[in-house]
Order: sequence, then structure tokens, then C-alpha cells
Amino acid sequence: MGDRGETRGRALRTAAGLFRAQGYHATGLNQVLSEGSLPKGSLYFHFPGGKEQLAVESVQLMGDELCGALEAALAGTPDPVEALERVVTLLGEHLAASDFREGCPVSTVALDAAATSEPIRTACVGAYDSWESVIAGHLRATGLPDPEDLAVVVLAAIEGALVLSRTRRDLAPLHAVGARLRGLLRSERSTS
Repeated sequence: MGDRGETRGRALRTAAGLFRAQGYHATGLNQVLSEGSLPKGSLYFHFPGGKEQLAVESVQLMGDELCGALEAALAGTPDPVEALERVVTLLGEHLAASDFREGCPVSTVALDAAATSEPIRTACVGAYDSWESVIAGHLRATGLPDPEDLAVVVLAAIEGALVLSRTRRDLAPLHAVGARLRGLLRSERSTS
């Protein structure tokens, strides 16, 4: 039983990394098998829905993990400006450590496959919604007005900054967006 779970987990993590780095369509099942050192036939045994099921579960896994990281970063401080700085630093460090191969764990798949696969689109929406909810909850707890709308702005700005930073292989867009968002949060805090 342990081997089955370990094999399934390794397949899921391998696929998640590949989808994150190169997208859904550029990732082949043979590549997942090879890079995960997985036995042939194990993917369809563990993922009878094939590549689409593997992508959905990978997005859910990576979405949940980033959600947990966001919760931890935000829980460390009641100050929304400092909390935002922690999140931007966390995401920037991961992007740089991956040599700009791994930006957001969802965006590459969302841009590549959400328009053609309803299950993948739904998984991407679920991940984004969970992150937005965590951000809104933190903003609400700090007393900022319109926390749901503000959370959309924060998430969309950071997502865009990650795409620009990854494409340019430079953290400057992420830092610029972080600085502007900090200013926005300071302004919102002073009017509340």
C-alpha cells in the first residue's frame, strides 16, 4: 500500500513541477514517467482519467501548498504592508531559485489549458479563489475596507508581476508591483 501511495505522490509531484515549468501541452506523459522514475502503466493505474486528471490534481496540490504558504506568511504579522512584503519575498525567492522556470504554480496551466478543459479550468479557479480568500481574510482582519475587492487587486497584480518577472528573468517587475501595492495598502489603512 505504501509503495502505491509513494508512486502516486511521485507522479503527482513530478507532473506538477513539469506543468508549472513548461505548461500542460508541452508536458508529455512519457516525460512524467521518465523524470519521475516511474514504472510504465503507473500513470493510468493511478490516474485513470489520464493527463487531464493528472493536471487537475497537480493544480489542486500546488494550489493548496501555496495557499498554506500564504496563510503562514500572512499569519506572521497583523500589518498588511509587512505581510504583503513577506508574500512578495517568498514568491520572488522561489522564482529566482528555480532560475525563473517556476512562477505561479497555476498560471502556466491556466493560460495553456483552462480554455480547452473545464476540469482544469475549475481546478485553477479553485486555487485562485483559495488564495484570494486568504488574502481577503487577512485584509478584513486588519480592518481594511472592501477586503474582497482589494484581495482581487493584490492577487491580480502579483500574478501579472510573476509573469513579467519570469518572462524577463528579472525580479524588478515583482518588486515594482510590491512597492505600489504597499503604497495602496498604506493609503487604504490611513482612510479606514
